[in-house]
Amino acid sequence: MLLDTPICNFGWKAPDFTLRDPEGRAFTMSEYLGEKGLLVAFLCNHCPYVQAIADRLAEDANTLLDEGIGVLAVMSNDYHAVPIDRPAYMQRFAAEAGWRFPYLVDEHQTVGQAWGAVCTPDFFGLNADGGLQYRGRLDNARLDASADRTRELVEAMRQIARTGQGPKQQMPSMGCSIKWRNSGF
Repeated sequence: MLLDTPICNFGWKAPDFTLRDPEGRAFTMSEYLGEKGLLVAFLCNHCPYVQAIADRLAEDANTLLDEGIGVLAVMSNDYHAVPIDRPAYMQRFAAEAGWRFPYLVDEHQTVGQAWGAVCTPDFFGLNADGGLQYRGRLDNARLDASADRTRELVEAMRQIARTGQGPKQQMPSMGCSIKWRNSGF
């Protein structure tokens, strides 16, 4: 089911979490929340929207990482019901896309629920205080891999890094609904 992300709830305090990557290494959100902020992206392997932006996300995340802005990705789908989202496939998908950021397993779906994630991709741009400042899309190219795109997420995160505030005008991200356990999707 196609969903849009809600409007940004400016200042909402992101709950901290510790999750593991497919290799079992633990990552704690607050350790990645630096003075320039943090991007947390809810993603999965099977979603055609994530597949369509995977390379552009790698490029944009590399830009952010190189500028000192943290990036973490969380996979909250019920991978027992959607086998292609299993951790072994997450590792392969991330490598093929060229993602340098941790791609974490939310096996019990508690992080996705606590954050109010609704779809994949769902981007949360936080300032240095952990306050939400961006809940928009990656760019204006949608499913098109156009080289002539506006990098909305990168520009928003740069603004957050400089000012602590996100842009007032944001276009929602859209993608596949998160597959919650016992949701009957």
